[in-house]
Amino acid sequence: MSLRCPILLCLLLALAGCASKRPPPPPPPVALTPAMWQRLDRELIDASVGAAGSANDYARRSMRVWKEQVQQRTEQDFIPWFTGYWTQQWLTLKVAWYKIDSGEGREPAEKRLALYLQEQYQERVIEPVAEQINPEGIRDRACELYLQLFAQQLPALIARYNAPPEQVSQRLNRIPAIALGPPDARNASLYQLLRAKPLDQQPAWQALRQHLHVQASKGPGRTDVGLSSVATQASEKLSATLAPRGIASAVASAVGKVAGAMISVATAGYGMITHDREQPQMVEQLRVILNVALNQEWQELMENRQSGAMAGVYYLSGQVEDSLLASAPRSQPQEPLLIRLPP
Repeated sequence: MSLRCPILLCLLLALAGCASKRPPPPPPPVALTPAMWQRLDRELIDASVGAAGSANDYARRSMRVWKEQVQQRTEQDFIPWFTGYWTQQWLTLKVAWYKIDSGEGREPAEKRLALYLQEQYQERVIEPVAEQINPEGIRDRACELYLQLFAQQLPALIARYNAPPEQVSQRLNRIPAIALGPPDARNASLYQLLRAKPLDQQPAWQALRQHLHVQASKGPGRTDVGLSSVATQASEKLSATLAPRGIASAVASAVGKVAGAMISVATAGYGMITHDREQPQMVEQLRVILNVALNQEWQELMENRQSGAMAGVYYLSGQVEDSLLASAPRSQPQEPLLIRLPP
Protein backbone atom coordinates (compact mmCIF):
# COMPACT_ATOMS: atom_id res chain seq x y z
CA MET A 1 0.00 0.00 0.00
CA SER A 2 2.84 2.34 0.82
CA LEU A 3 4.38 1.63 -2.59
CA ARG A 4 1.22 2.55 -4.45
CA CYS A 5 0.90 6.00 -2.90
CA PRO A 6 4.09 7.45 -4.43
CA ILE A 7 3.11 5.99 -7.83
CA LEU A 8 -0.37 7.52 -7.69
CA LEU A 9 1.12 10.81 -6.58
CA CYS A 10 3.47 10.81 -9.57
CA LEU A 11 0.61 10.09 -11.94
CA LEU A 12 -1.49 12.90 -10.54
CA LEU A 13 1.42 15.32 -10.82
CA ALA A 14 2.03 14.24 -14.43
CA LEU A 15 -1.61 14.73 -15.36
CA ALA A 16 -1.67 18.11 -13.71
CA GLY A 17 1.41 19.10 -15.65
CA CYS A 18 -0.17 18.03 -18.95
CA ALA A 19 -3.35 19.95 -18.18
CA SER A 20 -1.38 23.09 -17.47
CA LYS A 21 0.43 22.96 -20.84
CA ARG A 22 -2.05 24.83 -23.02
CA PRO A 23 -1.22 25.93 -26.58
CA PRO A 24 0.28 29.41 -26.66
CA PRO A 25 -2.12 32.18 -27.70
CA PRO A 26 -1.81 33.43 -31.28
CA PRO A 27 0.39 36.45 -31.75
CA PRO A 28 -1.43 39.77 -31.79
CA PRO A 29 -2.14 41.33 -35.19
CA VAL A 30 0.63 43.47 -36.52
CA ALA A 31 0.50 46.62 -38.60
CA LEU A 32 1.24 45.75 -42.20
CA THR A 33 4.02 47.46 -44.06
CA PRO A 34 3.34 49.04 -47.47
CA ALA A 35 5.04 46.07 -49.14
CA MET A 36 2.77 43.66 -47.27
CA TRP A 37 -0.31 45.65 -48.28
CA GLN A 38 0.81 45.41 -51.89
CA ARG A 39 1.08 41.64 -51.63
CA LEU A 40 -2.30 41.46 -49.91
CA ASP A 41 -3.86 43.58 -52.69
CA ARG A 42 -2.46 41.18 -55.28
CA GLU A 43 -3.98 38.26 -53.39
CA LEU A 44 -7.30 40.09 -53.25
CA ILE A 45 -7.14 40.41 -57.03
CA ASP A 46 -6.43 36.67 -57.28
CA ALA A 47 -9.40 36.02 -54.98
CA SER A 48 -11.62 38.12 -57.26
CA VAL A 49 -10.41 36.31 -60.38
CA GLY A 50 -11.01 32.92 -58.76
CA ALA A 51 -14.50 33.87 -57.56
CA ALA A 52 -15.41 35.20 -61.02
CA GLY A 53 -14.19 31.97 -62.62
CA SER A 54 -16.36 29.84 -60.35
CA ALA A 55 -19.35 32.12 -60.98
CA ASN A 56 -18.76 31.73 -64.71
CA ASP A 57 -18.85 27.93 -64.34
CA TYR A 58 -22.16 28.20 -62.52
CA ALA A 59 -23.64 30.58 -65.13
CA ARG A 60 -22.55 28.37 -68.04
CA ARG A 61 -24.01 25.23 -66.47
CA SER A 62 -27.27 26.99 -65.62
CA MET A 63 -27.58 28.53 -69.07
CA ARG A 64 -27.18 25.05 -70.60
CA VAL A 65 -30.11 23.88 -68.47
CA TRP A 66 -32.15 26.88 -69.63
CA LYS A 67 -31.31 26.15 -73.25
CA GLU A 68 -32.27 22.48 -72.92
CA GLN A 69 -35.62 23.39 -71.39
CA VAL A 70 -36.30 25.95 -74.13
CA GLN A 71 -35.50 23.34 -76.78
CA GLN A 72 -37.74 20.79 -75.10
CA ARG A 73 -40.63 23.23 -74.79
CA THR A 74 -40.16 24.29 -78.41
CA GLU A 75 -40.39 20.68 -79.58
CA GLN A 76 -43.41 19.90 -77.43
CA ASP A 77 -45.45 23.06 -77.94
CA PHE A 78 -44.37 25.66 -80.46
CA ILE A 79 -43.42 23.45 -83.41
CA PRO A 80 -46.58 21.30 -83.22
CA TRP A 81 -48.67 24.46 -82.88
CA PHE A 82 -47.00 26.31 -85.75
CA THR A 83 -47.05 23.39 -88.19
CA GLY A 84 -50.59 22.28 -87.35
CA TYR A 85 -53.22 22.38 -90.07
CA TRP A 86 -55.55 24.83 -88.38
CA THR A 87 -52.71 27.10 -87.30
CA GLN A 88 -51.54 27.32 -90.89
CA GLN A 89 -55.05 28.22 -91.98
CA TRP A 90 -55.23 30.85 -89.25
CA LEU A 91 -51.87 32.33 -90.22
CA THR A 92 -53.00 32.46 -93.84
CA LEU A 93 -56.06 34.37 -92.75
CA LYS A 94 -53.94 36.79 -90.71
CA VAL A 95 -51.60 37.43 -93.65
CA ALA A 96 -54.56 38.13 -95.90
CA TRP A 97 -56.01 40.50 -93.33
CA TYR A 98 -52.67 42.27 -92.87
CA LYS A 99 -52.50 42.88 -96.62
CA ILE A 100 -56.03 44.23 -96.76
CA ASP A 101 -55.39 46.39 -93.69
CA SER A 102 -52.12 47.73 -95.09
CA GLY A 103 -51.73 51.37 -95.90
CA GLU A 104 -49.88 54.51 -94.97
CA GLY A 105 -48.54 54.37 -91.44
CA ARG A 106 -49.13 50.63 -91.08
CA GLU A 107 -46.37 48.10 -90.60
CA PRO A 108 -45.77 45.65 -93.47
CA ALA A 109 -47.60 42.35 -93.23
CA GLU A 110 -44.33 40.50 -92.64
CA LYS A 111 -43.46 42.71 -89.65
CA ARG A 112 -46.90 42.35 -88.11
CA LEU A 113 -46.81 38.59 -88.53
CA ALA A 114 -43.33 38.49 -86.97
CA LEU A 115 -44.64 40.34 -83.89
CA TYR A 116 -47.52 37.87 -83.62
CA LEU A 117 -45.15 34.88 -83.79
CA GLN A 118 -42.88 36.48 -81.19
CA GLU A 119 -45.84 36.82 -78.84
CA GLN A 120 -46.77 33.19 -79.38
CA TYR A 121 -43.21 31.99 -78.81
CA GLN A 122 -43.00 34.06 -75.66
CA GLU A 123 -46.27 32.70 -74.27
CA ARG A 124 -45.73 29.08 -75.29
CA VAL A 125 -42.00 28.67 -74.61
CA ILE A 126 -40.13 31.45 -72.83
CA GLU A 127 -42.62 32.30 -70.07
CA PRO A 128 -43.28 28.69 -68.99
CA VAL A 129 -39.53 27.98 -68.87
CA ALA A 130 -38.91 31.23 -66.97
CA GLU A 131 -41.10 29.94 -64.13
CA GLN A 132 -38.29 27.45 -63.38
CA ILE A 133 -35.14 29.13 -64.72
CA ASN A 134 -34.34 32.26 -66.71
CA PRO A 135 -31.21 34.18 -67.81
CA GLU A 136 -31.96 37.20 -65.62
CA GLY A 137 -32.21 35.05 -62.49
CA ILE A 138 -28.97 33.28 -63.46
CA ARG A 139 -27.27 36.67 -63.82
CA ASP A 140 -28.36 37.73 -60.34
CA ARG A 141 -27.32 34.44 -58.76
CA ALA A 142 -23.90 34.58 -60.46
CA CYS A 143 -23.31 38.00 -58.85
CA GLU A 144 -24.33 36.68 -55.43
CA LEU A 145 -22.06 33.66 -55.87
CA TYR A 146 -19.11 35.90 -56.81
CA LEU A 147 -19.51 37.93 -53.61
CA GLN A 148 -20.02 34.79 -51.50
CA LEU A 149 -16.90 33.06 -52.83
CA PHE A 150 -14.85 36.24 -52.47
CA ALA A 151 -15.93 36.60 -48.82
CA GLN A 152 -15.02 32.97 -48.07
CA GLN A 153 -11.38 33.66 -48.98
CA LEU A 154 -10.94 36.65 -46.68
CA PRO A 155 -10.43 34.83 -43.33
CA ALA A 156 -7.52 32.83 -44.74
CA LEU A 157 -5.91 35.98 -46.16
CA ILE A 158 -6.25 37.83 -42.86
CA ALA A 159 -4.75 34.89 -40.96
CA ARG A 160 -1.90 34.48 -43.44
CA TYR A 161 -0.76 38.08 -43.02
CA ASN A 162 -1.83 38.33 -39.36
CA ALA A 163 -3.47 41.59 -40.38
CA PRO A 164 -5.75 43.57 -38.05
CA PRO A 165 -9.30 42.75 -39.24
CA GLU A 166 -10.42 46.34 -38.78
CA GLN A 167 -7.67 47.56 -41.11
CA VAL A 168 -8.69 44.99 -43.75
CA SER A 169 -12.30 46.14 -43.37
CA GLN A 170 -11.20 49.74 -43.93
CA ARG A 171 -9.28 48.64 -47.01
CA LEU A 172 -12.34 46.85 -48.44
CA ASN A 173 -14.50 49.88 -47.64
CA ARG A 174 -12.29 52.00 -49.92
CA ILE A 175 -12.90 49.70 -52.90
CA PRO A 176 -15.90 50.95 -54.96
CA ALA A 177 -17.76 47.81 -56.08
CA ILE A 178 -20.81 49.67 -57.46
CA ALA A 179 -20.52 53.22 -58.78
CA LEU A 180 -23.83 54.18 -60.41
CA GLY A 181 -24.49 57.44 -58.54
CA PRO A 182 -25.58 60.10 -58.05
CA PRO A 183 -27.30 59.80 -55.70
CA ASP A 184 -24.87 58.22 -53.25
CA ALA A 185 -27.35 55.45 -52.47
CA ARG A 186 -26.50 53.98 -55.89
CA ASN A 187 -22.87 53.55 -54.82
CA ALA A 188 -21.51 50.81 -52.58
CA SER A 189 -18.08 49.66 -51.48
CA LEU A 190 -16.99 46.05 -51.56
CA TYR A 191 -17.21 45.95 -47.78
CA GLN A 192 -20.83 47.15 -47.84
CA LEU A 193 -21.82 44.45 -50.31
CA LEU A 194 -20.06 41.71 -48.36
CA ARG A 195 -21.78 42.84 -45.16
CA ALA A 196 -25.26 43.36 -46.64
CA LYS A 197 -27.77 40.89 -45.14
CA PRO A 198 -29.86 40.36 -47.19
CA LEU A 199 -28.25 41.61 -50.35
CA ASP A 200 -31.57 42.38 -52.05
CA GLN A 201 -32.21 45.22 -49.61
CA GLN A 202 -28.98 47.02 -50.48
CA PRO A 203 -29.95 50.12 -52.56
CA ALA A 204 -26.84 50.02 -54.75
CA TRP A 205 -27.41 46.33 -55.45
CA GLN A 206 -30.96 47.10 -56.58
CA ALA A 207 -29.59 49.89 -58.78
CA LEU A 208 -27.11 47.47 -60.37
CA ARG A 209 -29.85 44.94 -61.12
CA GLN A 210 -31.97 47.64 -62.74
CA HIS A 211 -28.97 48.90 -64.71
CA LEU A 212 -28.29 45.41 -66.08
CA HIS A 213 -31.96 44.92 -66.91
CA VAL A 214 -31.99 48.14 -68.93
CA GLN A 215 -28.80 47.14 -70.72
CA ALA A 216 -30.31 43.76 -71.60
CA SER A 217 -33.43 45.39 -73.03
CA LYS A 218 -31.33 47.41 -75.49
CA GLY A 219 -29.52 44.56 -77.19
CA PRO A 220 -30.70 41.85 -79.62
CA GLY A 221 -30.22 39.26 -76.88
CA ARG A 222 -32.63 40.87 -74.39
CA THR A 223 -34.11 38.37 -71.98
CA ASP A 224 -37.28 40.28 -71.15
CA VAL A 225 -38.89 39.66 -74.54
CA GLY A 226 -37.37 36.25 -75.23
CA LEU A 227 -35.87 34.97 -78.43
CA SER A 228 -36.90 37.65 -80.87
CA SER A 229 -34.47 36.32 -83.44
CA VAL A 230 -36.27 32.97 -83.42
CA ALA A 231 -39.62 34.54 -84.22
CA THR A 232 -38.10 36.88 -86.80
CA GLN A 233 -36.42 34.09 -88.73
CA ALA A 234 -39.51 31.93 -88.50
CA SER A 235 -41.71 34.70 -89.90
CA GLU A 236 -39.27 35.37 -92.74
CA LYS A 237 -39.40 31.69 -93.62
CA LEU A 238 -43.19 31.55 -93.46
CA SER A 239 -43.95 32.74 -96.99
CA ALA A 240 -41.48 30.28 -98.51
CA THR A 241 -42.90 27.50 -96.34
CA LEU A 242 -46.51 28.24 -97.29
CA ALA A 243 -46.06 29.00 -100.98
CA PRO A 244 -45.72 25.38 -102.20
CA ARG A 245 -49.10 24.60 -100.63
CA GLY A 246 -50.99 27.24 -102.59
CA ILE A 247 -51.38 29.68 -99.70
CA ALA A 248 -49.91 32.56 -101.67
CA SER A 249 -52.62 32.26 -104.30
CA ALA A 250 -55.28 32.10 -101.60
CA VAL A 251 -53.97 35.31 -100.09
CA ALA A 252 -53.82 37.01 -103.49
CA SER A 253 -57.41 36.01 -104.16
CA ALA A 254 -58.50 37.36 -100.80
CA VAL A 255 -57.00 40.82 -101.23
CA GLY A 256 -59.56 43.36 -102.32
CA LYS A 257 -62.62 41.26 -101.49
CA VAL A 258 -65.09 41.62 -98.66
CA ALA A 259 -64.27 39.97 -95.33
CA GLY A 260 -66.72 37.09 -95.77
CA ALA A 261 -65.33 36.14 -99.16
CA MET A 262 -61.77 36.49 -97.83
CA ILE A 263 -62.48 34.09 -94.98
CA SER A 264 -64.07 31.52 -97.22
CA VAL A 265 -61.19 31.62 -99.71
CA ALA A 266 -58.45 31.63 -97.07
CA THR A 267 -59.91 28.87 -94.96
CA ALA A 268 -60.43 26.68 -98.01
CA GLY A 269 -56.65 26.64 -98.45
CA TYR A 270 -55.34 23.21 -99.13
CA GLY A 271 -56.60 19.87 -97.93
CA MET A 272 -55.55 18.01 -94.84
CA ILE A 273 -54.08 15.24 -96.98
CA THR A 274 -51.67 17.67 -98.63
CA HIS A 275 -50.81 19.16 -95.25
CA ASP A 276 -50.12 15.76 -93.69
CA ARG A 277 -47.81 14.90 -96.58
CA GLU A 278 -45.80 18.11 -96.34
CA GLN A 279 -45.82 18.57 -92.55
CA PRO A 280 -42.66 16.49 -91.82
CA GLN A 281 -40.57 18.71 -94.09
CA MET A 282 -42.12 21.82 -92.55
CA VAL A 283 -41.30 20.55 -89.04
CA GLU A 284 -37.69 19.86 -89.97
CA GLN A 285 -37.24 23.28 -91.58
CA LEU A 286 -38.69 25.04 -88.57
CA ARG A 287 -36.59 22.95 -86.17
CA VAL A 288 -33.40 23.98 -87.98
CA ILE A 289 -34.39 27.66 -87.96
CA LEU A 290 -35.22 27.65 -84.25
CA ASN A 291 -32.12 25.67 -83.23
CA VAL A 292 -29.81 28.03 -85.11
CA ALA A 293 -31.51 31.08 -83.60
CA LEU A 294 -31.44 29.57 -80.09
CA ASN A 295 -27.73 28.78 -80.37
CA GLN A 296 -27.07 32.37 -81.40
CA GLU A 297 -29.19 33.66 -78.53
CA TRP A 298 -27.39 31.43 -76.02
CA GLN A 299 -24.03 32.62 -77.28
CA GLU A 300 -25.14 36.23 -76.95
CA LEU A 301 -26.38 35.67 -73.40
CA MET A 302 -23.08 34.07 -72.38
CA GLU A 303 -20.62 36.37 -74.13
CA ASN A 304 -22.22 39.83 -73.95
CA ARG A 305 -20.34 41.61 -71.17
CA GLN A 306 -22.97 44.36 -70.89
CA SER A 307 -26.18 42.34 -70.66
CA GLY A 308 -25.39 38.62 -70.58
CA ALA A 309 -25.56 36.11 -67.75
CA MET A 310 -22.11 37.17 -66.51
CA ALA A 311 -22.60 40.93 -66.97
CA GLY A 312 -23.02 41.58 -63.25
CA VAL A 313 -19.95 39.55 -62.33
CA TYR A 314 -17.92 41.32 -65.00
CA TYR A 315 -19.04 44.67 -63.60
CA LEU A 316 -18.28 43.85 -59.95
CA SER A 317 -14.97 42.10 -60.57
CA GLY A 318 -13.90 44.86 -62.95
CA GLN A 319 -14.62 47.52 -60.35
CA VAL A 320 -12.77 45.61 -57.61
CA GLU A 321 -9.74 44.64 -59.65
CA ASP A 322 -9.35 48.03 -61.34
CA SER A 323 -9.47 49.74 -57.94
CA LEU A 324 -6.82 47.43 -56.48
CA LEU A 325 -4.58 47.84 -59.51
CA ALA A 326 -4.95 51.62 -59.42
CA SER A 327 -3.81 51.72 -55.79
CA ALA A 328 -0.61 49.82 -56.53
CA PRO A 329 2.47 52.07 -56.66
CA ARG A 330 3.92 52.54 -60.08
CA SER A 331 7.60 52.29 -60.69
CA GLN A 332 9.17 55.61 -61.48
CA PRO A 333 10.79 55.80 -64.90
CA GLN A 334 14.54 56.18 -64.68
CA GLU A 335 16.19 59.16 -66.28
CA PRO A 336 18.39 58.28 -69.22
CA LEU A 337 22.06 58.02 -68.44
CA LEU A 338 23.98 60.90 -70.01
CA ILE A 339 27.30 59.94 -71.47
CA ARG A 340 29.62 62.90 -71.85
CA LEU A 341 32.13 62.58 -74.62
CA PRO A 342 35.52 64.18 -74.12
CA PRO A 343 36.07 67.38 -76.13
